[in-house]
Amino acid sequence: MLLLSLIFFTVGTILCSVAHNFTVLLAGRAIQGIGGGGIITITQVIFCDIVPLRQRPKYFAMVLGSWSIGSIVGPVVGGALVENASWRWCFHINYPFCGIGFVVAACFVRMNATTHLTISQKLKQTDWIGAIIFIGSFTSFLIGLSFGGVQHPWTSAATLAPLIVGVAGIAAFLGWQVYKKPHSLLPMSIFYNWSAISAFYCAMINGLVLFTALYYVPFFFMSVRARSPTRAGIDIFPAVCFLVPGSIIVSVLTARLGRFRWAIWLGWAITTTACGLFIIFDLQTKEVVIYVALAIFGIGTGMVLTSVNVGIQAISKVEDCAMAASMYGFFRSLGMPIGVALSGTVFQNAMSSKLTALGLPTQIAHDSEQYIFHLRVMAEGAEKSAILESYIHGFHAVFIFVTAISASALIVSFVIRKFSMDKVLLTAFSVK
Repeated sequence: MLLLSLIFFTVGTILCSVAHNFTVLLAGRAIQGIGGGGIITITQVIFCDIVPLRQRPKYFAMVLGSWSIGSIVGPVVGGALVENASWRWCFHINYPFCGIGFVVAACFVRMNATTHLTISQKLKQTDWIGAIIFIGSFTSFLIGLSFGGVQHPWTSAATLAPLIVGVAGIAAFLGWQVYKKPHSLLPMSIFYNWSAISAFYCAMINGLVLFTALYYVPFFFMSVRARSPTRAGIDIFPAVCFLVPGSIIVSVLTARLGRFRWAIWLGWAITTTACGLFIIFDLQTKEVVIYVALAIFGIGTGMVLTSVNVGIQAISKVEDCAMAASMYGFFRSLGMPIGVALSGTVFQNAMSSKLTALGLPTQIAHDSEQYIFHLRVMAEGAEKSAILESYIHGFHAVFIFVTAISASALIVSFVIRKFSMDKVLLTAFSVK
């Protein structure tokens, strides 16, 4: 499955790099996403299967460190490629890594399954109906969120119809999961108590907060501070650079102490504080203040990333540990599109209201990303100042929203009870 995921990721990358229209690019990104999601999930499942829980934080920190290096280098290299070469190079550059990953996985990840099921049997056990219902309903729900107050009024049929269909579909999906217990897509057994539910909520909000910040902070730099894409990528270095130490420190301490709740609570407190500091960002804010806030944010989110992951596995039943690890990745990934959709709606609605109050066209808010390039050549004056004020108003609304969501995760995390990290290791694979 790991090799298959690598193949999907590589094929998706090739499609994106040669795409000559948006349809092919979208299809390539979808295939690439399937492969990337598989790589992330299967890596965690392998760790859960061969490494005792008490020792897992160290390995998760290694994976997180690799991911963070990519997050640091990616925006800068991507921005430089777009500015100086072609956007296609953002995909071409993946080829060597795909090749290296495939060779390493084929040569070194060698495991024998202790359960012997044929591919046909495994495919029959897959919850295809649940997957179709979930993908369709969740997509519909996100479309409604994206439309609300931006392209259509919240009370319009164009907004309400996909929202209602999405909510009804999600409800039907949950009902189907209860009905199809043995091989359901989302096993209900992992949500067996309030601690588990709270931990998965924290995982989802972690993805929402982290990726909303990584999207809107560079957007702030590019619009309000007139930075280039490359420089905007460099400007978020403090967040990602401090994310790794925060994760490593937590991984070491949780492994030694055998406790994880303190790291979840402290991580969310630090993250919420940092998000609150984002609210003061404007034209006059000193850069040192912005960078300190980003560093604090990196430490907090790094602590949460590792501690919630470990906590979910400590809370779960021994036989559900691998599934709980994959569900951690699922819920964290789930928070990303929700965060982008909700934050986009919040930003555009807030910016539009400010533009209207200042007597400016609201179309600027709908094209806020493309309008950045027009802002850079616009002469200084009252109109430009008013537009920048509208941008700042939109960013403040997003950061207030993210702060509130982060605070909700902090409150919910107090529901998590104490669980032992010393568990018996049940393995479905043996290492060659």
